[in-house]
Amino acid sequence: MRSAAVADGAVAGAVGSAVLNAVTYLDMALRARPASSTPESVAGRLADVAHVDLGPGDEAANRRSGLGPLLGYATGVAAGAVFGLLAADRRIPLPLATVLLGGGVMATTDGSMTVLGVTDPRTWRRSDWVADLIPHLAYGLSAAATWRRLRPTSARA
Repeated sequence: MRSAAVADGAVAGAVGSAVLNAVTYLDMALRARPASSTPESVAGRLADVAHVDLGPGDEAANRRSGLGPLLGYATGVAAGAVFGLLAADRRIPLPLATVLLGGGVMATTDGSMTVLGVTDPRTWRRSDWVADLIPHLAYGLSAAATWRRLRPTSARA
């Protein structure tokens, strides 16, 4: 039963990741803001730390462009799977699950970017925090709602 909960959590995390990206793209379209370079920077820093050569010039840039979003999806799916493991036998209200999932992914991504030296949240403006918070809450809500839909009725709050 736990493996089914982990799989359901992973599916919920994938749905949440897709929604996070859709909300981010909508924000970019509405505010005419450019794409963030932080996912690519994280991919580059992780490659450096792991001593992985991404290739010369344009090849490395292209690999970072592909790896950055993949790392985001991996984080979202993994967070959902962990949530599934921890919540398998618990009734977690939708608002709490939303905050746990969204906040957990936000803390994981922002924390890793900080540790890798890609960003410093202490320098962020209020608008930066809002732009980060809204997509992560959308992730949390959609992942939590998907989790509830995938689980048997007896596991729902």
